[in-house]
Amino acid sequence: MLKVAVVGATGYTGIEIVKILLDHPGVEIVSLTAKVDSPISLGAEFPELAGRIDLEVDNLQVEKVCSLADFVFLALPHTVSMRFAPAFLAAGKKVVDLSADYRFRDAAVFSRWYETPHLDPAGAAEAVYGLPEIYRDPIVKARLIANPGCYPTGTILGVYPALKEGLVDGERIIVDAKTGVTGAGRKPSLAFLFPEVNGNFRAYSLGAHKHTPEMEVILAEAAGRKTMVEFAPHLLPVNRGILGTIYLDLLREVSEEEIGRIYRSYWGKEPFVDLCPPGRLPQLREVVGTNVCRIGLKVNPRTRRLLVVTAIDNLLKGAAGQAVQNMNLMSGFAEDSGLPKLGRVGG
Repeated sequence: MLKVAVVGATGYTGIEIVKILLDHPGVEIVSLTAKVDSPISLGAEFPELAGRIDLEVDNLQVEKVCSLADFVFLALPHTVSMRFAPAFLAAGKKVVDLSADYRFRDAAVFSRWYETPHLDPAGAAEAVYGLPEIYRDPIVKARLIANPGCYPTGTILGVYPALKEGLVDGERIIVDAKTGVTGAGRKPSLAFLFPEVNGNFRAYSLGAHKHTPEMEVILAEAAGRKTMVEFAPHLLPVNRGILGTIYLDLLREVSEEEIGRIYRSYWGKEPFVDLCPPGRLPQLREVVGTNVCRIGLKVNPRTRRLLVVTAIDNLLKGAAGQAVQNMNLMSGFAEDSGLPKLGRVGG
């Protein structure tokens, strides 16, 4: 059994990791930590787990975690993980970090967008970007994984085949995406109180969202040429899920049938990517509670654009589920072990 620690176990992402691991046949959870005033019972904090796990959640002590666990999930805020990841790696542990701290090989990019010096540039240069559909082979060999952001996961999976095949202009990518409120995390904030969100719908962080450079860097690296993303995020009055509509300028005339064949050649055998059949587009309710990214395609010949619609659960394929998917690859388990997924609507 793989002995696993979850650091940041009481956040939305951390608790999702715990729930998945409790159903994983090859894992034993041996340590749960978070920033707490005194040790707490996870079952008392989250009644749905009462009777399923008897570990207490206590403040992080790196040496204690290292003595117990072989594998560590860091479900911590941005700029915090890089304080602890080096110690776990030095102790020979494998780490999946769910913050943005290791998503950029060039630490200067992180410092510019997150407005703080990077404390572990060597780790940033070593980390493997944890999108299995593109980086599966290096993930298997890695000891430090930078788990992708939620918005970038849907965007990259939606854009990559068309960009890689040279079908679209990589410098004119427009991403209009909507997320549920859990994307903001569990820390209380006025903007995310029920009366502020319920019955409302708004855009935020236009031109300045920190997932923008992540999309651009990974797409440029994957496609081998410069990319530019205009990213417009919106807040939906729902708990979870991301629906993204991506506008791509076609560089040549192409039919929907050809586009479909290309996307199937990339994602048709992937366990956690589902391509909708022609004429159908994904909806949030089809993916919430799963580790699946569902993708729909539409060619508009009048505007010479390819429209790509993607849907994911931001807490699963956009965070915790993908983190466990990476753990499975790093640890020799079946990639889908313990992970929820739907039947394929694409046949």
